[in-house]
Amino acid sequence: MSLHALVGLLPHHDGSALYLPNPAPPLNSTFDILVHVPTASSCEELWVRTLWDGEPVHHRATVDRIDATGTWYRASLTARHEVTPYRFTLIGGAVPYRQLNAVGVHARDVVDAFDFKVSSAPMPPSWVAGAVAYQIFPDRFARGGGDWEAPDWAVKTRWDVPVETEGSQAVLQVYGGDLDGITAHLDYLAELGVNLLYLTPYFPAESSHRYNASSFDRVDPILGGDEALIRLTEAVHSREMRLLADLTTNHTGDTHDWFLRAIKDPTSPERTFYLFDKGTTDTYECWNGYPTLPKLDHQAPALRERLITGPDSVMAHWIKPPFNIDGWRVDAANTTGRVRTVDICHDVARDMRKAITALNPDAFLIAEHCYDAGDDLNGDGWHGTMNYSGFTRPVWSWLASGDGPPRPMTGTPGPTPRIDGADAAAMMREQMARAPWRSWAASFTLLGSHDTARLASVSASPEEHLVAVGLLMTYPGVPMIFSGDEIGLLGEDGNTCRQPFPADPAAWDHVLLDGYRALIALRNASTALQTGSLRWLHAEGDALVFLRETEGERLLIHAARAAHSVIAVDAVALGATSLHPLLTHEPLDGERGVIELKANAPTFRVWRLNEASQ
Repeated sequence: MSLHALVGLLPHHDGSALYLPNPAPPLNSTFDILVHVPTASSCEELWVRTLWDGEPVHHRATVDRIDATGTWYRASLTARHEVTPYRFTLIGGAVPYRQLNAVGVHARDVVDAFDFKVSSAPMPPSWVAGAVAYQIFPDRFARGGGDWEAPDWAVKTRWDVPVETEGSQAVLQVYGGDLDGITAHLDYLAELGVNLLYLTPYFPAESSHRYNASSFDRVDPILGGDEALIRLTEAVHSREMRLLADLTTNHTGDTHDWFLRAIKDPTSPERTFYLFDKGTTDTYECWNGYPTLPKLDHQAPALRERLITGPDSVMAHWIKPPFNIDGWRVDAANTTGRVRTVDICHDVARDMRKAITALNPDAFLIAEHCYDAGDDLNGDGWHGTMNYSGFTRPVWSWLASGDGPPRPMTGTPGPTPRIDGADAAAMMREQMARAPWRSWAASFTLLGSHDTARLASVSASPEEHLVAVGLLMTYPGVPMIFSGDEIGLLGEDGNTCRQPFPADPAAWDHVLLDGYRALIALRNASTALQTGSLRWLHAEGDALVFLRETEGERLLIHAARAAHSVIAVDAVALGATSLHPLLTHEPLDGERGVIELKANAPTFRVWRLNEASQ
């Protein structure tokens, strides 16, 4: 029997509680891992391979239990290292030799890079599993009322005027959105179903995006100043929501207090904060070649103390009362502490994690990373990342027409290529295999942000749009919505995506908004979607089918980008006797042994398996 013939019926393991009861075993402790081997994919022996001080060690697994769908095997490992890698070898049965790693099942030996991984570092905050995040670009969401003064550098712009599409003018437009405007719209956000607000920077800066901060010690007066942030956090917390702020740890703006002091006084501590060429004040390392964004030198102890580790550091200041933010999203995290031959990014991330959790054990630390973030997610630094590579890009590519204009994503030239379901799932699985499961469970899954095209401009129709959102709400991770996507705002790139949120509800796509609300409600009501395992059943062409499972809930998810022929799923192998529709009025019958899935158009559907027996 070929491996291909067993798709959906393959041996399975992942980092969820069904298979890894202790996702953070202390160093030198033992922990159990379980594998499910379906009856049709049985084996005679199952071994787990791990590494002790770089040497491969094999342990034979024993049968834990046998149920109607197959055999559960159990093995115990020792957490000898901070990150313990492992994979499985299956011997005998229909296929004589197989290896199971985090990418899947293979009838051959595999490299170590995609082994399963478990971290001994403390877990992310427990509340993160139930979070649905909403990203707000403060200048473009809502005004709190009253007149406002634009700074000298800014172009004061009416709310109904389109954003500039290119050039420096695009980042100089200021529309007057502020923190009180966000506070005034918290009821709308609560009704949408989100419970975590992520704000792009609120520090003073000479741009609307504020990633070129001129200070880290105060809220920009245009946004309402410090008092407006206090009002916002108090209102957010009163609704049992949380608030995440945004900090650039890789660079500042060239108008920042620290940089100006470094230029003025070469003997000042701030001089060590930056990477000046020896004997100069006008040549220095900067982000991506932009001289307005001088790069910070994290080798400087004085900088680390001022920014991260000190009792009155920037990171601590905003976590503590009276501001009480719930954590940080770190901009350009992938390049922080990295320059030429120096790479201390991991050290910096660990310092940040330690600093904020010492003040608030439930504080959340998430990193911007637009590419393969696996090497940065071992569990002791960033809790998670923005999962562009493992979610945004494959979903965009699966939905792309292949012949439209480019839909820019950071660092990727040309149009988004059109791929089929098999390649989309492979992209997702490979990225997830690069780090412990818990790190991806604490990462933002997203379909766009202030740096990308809008989802409504990427998808070909509202129906495809909601298929993508369905995947967003059912895939492991913390789903993040960029404000305005839920009402159908358009944007072809990282400039035009920043259109102001229309104040008049008549301009909103209410059908789309209702779809978002239903999908978010589904996520919020399901333990399987928040913490469950992920088992792929089918990924080809126009369809993706997978299971999310916990001990008490099993969901079958079917996403179709277009009409497709019947997909037959073995109901007996899944132990599915009945399927209760959650996002469709179409019940499915498992009594005859086969579940038939089909679509006549872009479709997203969810069923709960065996509801009566739950």
